[in-house]
Amino acid sequence: MCEQDDKGLISYNDVTRRGFTAMAAGGIAAAAGAGASAAAAVEERAVKVKTPDGECDAALFVPQGAGAKPGVVFWPDIFGLRQSVRDMGRRLAGEGYVVLVVNPFYRGADAETLAAKAAPITDRMEKMKVFGAERVKLTDDAVTADATAFVGFLDALAETSDAKVGVQGYCMGGPLSFRTAGAVPGRIGAVATFHGGGLTTAEPNSPHLLIAKTNATYLVCVARNDDAKDPESKNILNQTFKDTGKTGTAEVYNGDHGWCVPDSAVYNQGEAERAWANLLKTYKAALV
Repeated sequence: MCEQDDKGLISYNDVTRRGFTAMAAGGIAAAAGAGASAAAAVEERAVKVKTPDGECDAALFVPQGAGAKPGVVFWPDIFGLRQSVRDMGRRLAGEGYVVLVVNPFYRGADAETLAAKAAPITDRMEKMKVFGAERVKLTDDAVTADATAFVGFLDALAETSDAKVGVQGYCMGGPLSFRTAGAVPGRIGAVATFHGGGLTTAEPNSPHLLIAKTNATYLVCVARNDDAKDPESKNILNQTFKDTGKTGTAEVYNGDHGWCVPDSAVYNQGEAERAWANLLKTYKAALV
């Protein structure tokens, strides 16, 4: 799985966080043609989503202003719900989406407890084991149940419109995003994955086999080192989009596994911004 290729996290301190949020705010303001950041007008709420297996703690980001907005489900990478992905959720909300950033490991513990457990561990692989032990609980049935609950939660909010819902995932969140579209095909309008792993396998439950059952547009942003290990995967995806008549692209970016997340050791700002721009373009066209 892609987790084995993850180079780990860097310190996401006040300085690096300010750099990311300032850069993001500048991009939003420029895109909006405004002098102030649209992301400043976003409310963050700590929420819990009821699922068949309990309650999932999550961060909900709601853009302020008139009118209901499309909803988006955000699946983090192996390191789960933390400040960097909260900032990404906030940025997306500033673009006019109601964003639910979930703790995929809620069956084991809330995000704060898991982060505290992993914090003292300095070895990258040992730290990853803390989250990997929770990752195995995300069976296909569990993800289907969670996805249905997350989309239902967004749909029930007064702040969300009746437009199609988006779903995006990073690393392990890639296949989870495909499964979300398969779980609620009538509601998911766009699927975006970034350095996702295991999207195409030889198994009968391969995520790419769900594409035919969905009604979504797909944006698959592939890491260059992932592609080097499995160059056929992007071809399988692009052929599947063609065969099923779905709008979608699988493209290799000039960044290594993890390049889109600002606390990743291999964060690549230029390529991350290119992927972000393509995400916004995809959502604008598909979440209607």
